Parts: sequence; C-alpha cells; structure tokens
Amino acid sequence: MILESYYIYAGEVMSKDFIIQKDSISLDEISSILIKSKNEEIFIVDNSNKLIGIITLKDLYEIYNSDNNVKEIKRFFYKDIVYAKPEDTLLNCRDIMLDKKIGRLPVLKDGEFVGIIRQEHIRDYLYMGIEQTGVILNYILDNIQEAICVIDSQGRVIIWNNNSEKLYGISASEIMGKYLTDYFPNAIDAKIIKTRKPVKNVFHTPKKDCHIIISSAPIYINDKFIGVVSTDRDVSEITNIQKELKKANDIVEFLEKEVSRYSDSNFGQVICKSKAMQEKIEMSKQVAKTNTSVLIIGESGTGKEVFARAIHDYSGVEGYFVPVNCSAIPTELFESEFFGYEEGAFTGAKKGGKIGLFELADNGTIFLDEIGDLPLFMQAKLLRVLQEKKIQRIGGEKLIDISARIISATNRNLERMIEKGEFREDLYYRINVIKIDIPPLRKRKEDIVLLFNHFLKNICDENNIEIPKVDSEVMDILIKYYWEGNARELKNVVEHMVVLNRRDTITKDLLPSYIKEKALNEKNIGNNTSNLDLNSSVRDLEISLIKKALEISNGNKSKAAKLLNIPRTTLHSKLNHYNID
Repeated sequence: MILESYYIYAGEVMSKDFIIQKDSISLDEISSILIKSKNEEIFIVDNSNKLIGIITLKDLYEIYNSDNNVKEIKRFFYKDIVYAKPEDTLLNCRDIMLDKKIGRLPVLKDGEFVGIIRQEHIRDYLYMGIEQTGVILNYILDNIQEAICVIDSQGRVIIWNNNSEKLYGISASEIMGKYLTDYFPNAIDAKIIKTRKPVKNVFHTPKKDCHIIISSAPIYINDKFIGVVSTDRDVSEITNIQKELKKANDIVEFLEKEVSRYSDSNFGQVICKSKAMQEKIEMSKQVAKTNTSVLIIGESGTGKEVFARAIHDYSGVEGYFVPVNCSAIPTELFESEFFGYEEGAFTGAKKGGKIGLFELADNGTIFLDEIGDLPLFMQAKLLRVLQEKKIQRIGGEKLIDISARIISATNRNLERMIEKGEFREDLYYRINVIKIDIPPLRKRKEDIVLLFNHFLKNICDENNIEIPKVDSEVMDILIKYYWEGNARELKNVVEHMVVLNRRDTITKDLLPSYIKEKALNEKNIGNNTSNLDLNSSVRDLEISLIKKALEISNGNKSKAAKLLNIPRTTLHSKLNHYNID
C-alpha cells in the first residue's frame, strides 16, 4: 500500500539497464546507439567515471530540428547533476522528479553510477500501492464499530460500511451513488455541505424510532471541499456500554480499596496447628463446596473474616469476596450501599448510578461482619433478599437476580438479642445453617508461637527490618498472657516490639507495659508468703473466674457454666453465695 512506499528504497527497484559513454563520443554516435537500443537516454561520464551529463531521445530530436548548427555534446554537461542514493525512498525519488520536472533519476553510490529510477518505477509501485490501499481501506471501514458514511460535494453516497447497513437496514448496493437526503431528509451530512462546519457527538434522529449519536465533518483536499464524512452510533448501544463501563469502574474501585486494606500476603490463610482450629478448618472446607449460609461466631480478633475468606477461596466460585462491616455503615446509607441506586435516585447520587454490594458479590460471597449491629428494618430487607434472591436498586424499576453466598459473623449473643427483640428469629435461622465457633487464642495456646513468628516475619518484611531473635522469656510471658484481643492483639504487640527494638534480640523489656504489669502481678502473687490462706485465695480466684466467664458470654449463664466446666445449678449457687450480680 502507499504507506509501504515509505519503506521501498531506490536500490531495491532501480533499473540496471542503462547505457554509459565517455564524454569523447559524438552526437551522431549517440544518435546511432539510441536508435538501435530500447533505451531513451545515454549517461555521459568523464575519464574518472564521474557522471557529467544525460542525453535523451528528446534532446536529440530538438538538436536535429533546430536552426542552430552547433551540435556539441558539451552543451549537455552539467555542473550539478540531480541524483538519488540507493538508500533514498521511492517517495523521496518521486518528489525530486516532480520538483525538478524530470522523467528519470540516476542513482549514485559513492559517486559511481549504479542505476536509474524512471517514471514507470514510480507509477507501477505507487499504483500497486493504491490498489492494495483500497482493499485494506474497505476492510478497515467494514470492521469499524461505528456506522460510517461518506458523501461527495453533491450529497451522493460514496462510502457506506457494514455497520451502516446494520444500523439503518439499507444495503450499500442500494444507497451507493444515491443522494443521502432521498433516504434521510434531515441528514446532518447534507447540512454540513452548506455550513462546512463539523459537529461532534450530537444526538440525532435521522428517521423514526432511530436515535443515534453522530459526529460529522467536511473533507478538504488541497483546500478544496470534496465531501462529508460521518460516524454514527446507536444510542442504546452507547447506553449499554456506559452501564458496563460504570459497573467495571465500580468493581475496580472496590478492588483497589480491598487491596489497600488487605496487603498482608498471608491474608485469607488460617495460621494454626491446634486441634481445635484444625477441626474448624475441616468443617469450613466441607461447607465451602456448597452454597450454604454460614454463621461464624467468636470474640473480636479471633479471625472470623480470615475464615470467611478462606471459605470463599476454597469454594472456587468465580465472583468476588465482598466484605461488609455492618456496624460501620450509617443507617441512612444502608439501602444504597447494599442494593445500589440509579442515576438521579436522590440528591447527591453519582452520575450513572452505583451498583450495590449484593450486586457486586453476584456469583461470589458477601461477608456480613458484625451482623448483630444490623438495624431491624435492614434485617427485614436482608431476609427478603435471602428468600427471593433478587434485589432492586433505589430509584430502579427492574428486579435483579442475585446468586451470592451469605457468610455472616458476630461476637454478640444473637440468641439473647432474639429474646430481647433486637434480632429477627427468622433471619437468624436463615443465616445460621452452619455455625462455626472460632475459639479464642487463650484456648489454643499452641498457636501463639506460630502466629507470633508469622506476624514477626511479615512486619519485618514490610518495614525492611532484619528479623531479630526472640528471648525465650518473652514467649513464656506471651503464652501465659490472657489474650482478650486474641490474634489481633498479638499482632499489635509484635509490631510494638519490632518498632521499638534496637538490638538483634527482642527481650521482655520491649513488651507493652500492661502485659509486663500483669506478668509482674502474677509473679508477686506466686512469691507472696504473707497470705497463705488457701480458702481466701480459692474464694478470690472463683469470683474472678466467674466474673470473667460472665463477661465473655455476655451474661449468658449457660455459656458461662460451660466455660467454667461446672453445672449451671452450681454456677447459680456460687453467684448467690458470692453475691455476684
């Protein structure tokens, strides 16, 4: 094609069929040689083989038909001969020949005559390129997504691509060569012929029930107006693309937030070796391959979301894992966050609307953390979604099918909340098909060392710190400590020590003060010989343990009795005996 002419060089196409003669030759001899040969020119060189002149048949004709009797060959010698080099492009040769108004161009390499570019070389290669360009141009036009129309200066259609045929239902064979206004009386292209001014992205209805976005512009070649070109696109197609783009943008925005929130390389993996946790893992794996709703319970910091993500990842579903902290969403934003909204649904609504969390989790998992904090009115809406598996955006009219697994989590006592009327019983049974109770860290002390090393490595890697040694006394204290904040608290303690450490070993003096104070108090109790009253010590210990069990169970006496490993009647008796409220 024509563009390829930029990469065709004179050395590739030049002719080596040429005649060279010394400057001592006479005009009569030149005339005889040219008449006998097929060539139209002779190149004259000096004794050094330097090109000094060109004589053509046309030159000889003018000489012999002129009144001038001077027929010297020297009159055809030139001081500066126009020539090309083998590395010059064919287009560059063409430009030289047009500029100098010559029909042939010698090709010199290092001053030596090596070939000739004639008019036919330019014509053959460029015409071939034009033909190839036409084929390629038609292919390109037919594979462009927009409908493309080109009309000449009189308004007749000269280009009508495949998408024009599809959009308007008119074949190219029918409309080509016809006036565009015969088919579209209010065609914008026809108006451009008069105004000669382009329009861009204009809404237009060229015929009934046909709504398009059109861009149209006049065509000028060498400052001469020759026609109009336009690109049209169906409005419904653009609307669908915008919706898909909006959905993609929402997904990207969500994933960016998730990446920023969860940068831990081990996130989603459960770090443990205790038997209690291994049992929970096995249960989770079994549940993961189903679409059953799961309720994960446990104290704050035990890793409920880590388990939820592990279930999602192990399930192999194609959709996303969408975590939602129910306690962090303002009441007035619950519906818009969960179900999304259409453009203009309310003041401040984003242009193009927004997809909700349930829609985002379609074919994936939505994790409702702290579900116990969900307001009653939203509990009712959530129950309806679980029953019907459909949602409706705020301001929208159509129902959207949803297929998402529900995993819920809480550290609250939902049974007690049901008794108080704070949580719907029907919703509880919907989300509590399978219950996974994550044990607190203090009940799986064999995991403390494993988690400590995991957190230590990650925190050191994140801060480009060499992993230090850890004094055995530090681990002794951490294993004995009562981890109310569980794994989350342990991670904070590890980070505290890593940041403050200035040596190659972490020692107990780097432990947070509240942990050291507790360890010191326990040591003093063990070394104190001033009070060896066993009855008094047992009484104080029982009161302390009972209060702790009630605190953990949120006042649930049955659960507290299980934690203390005593019958519930025994717990009631001790509550009365010690006057514990």
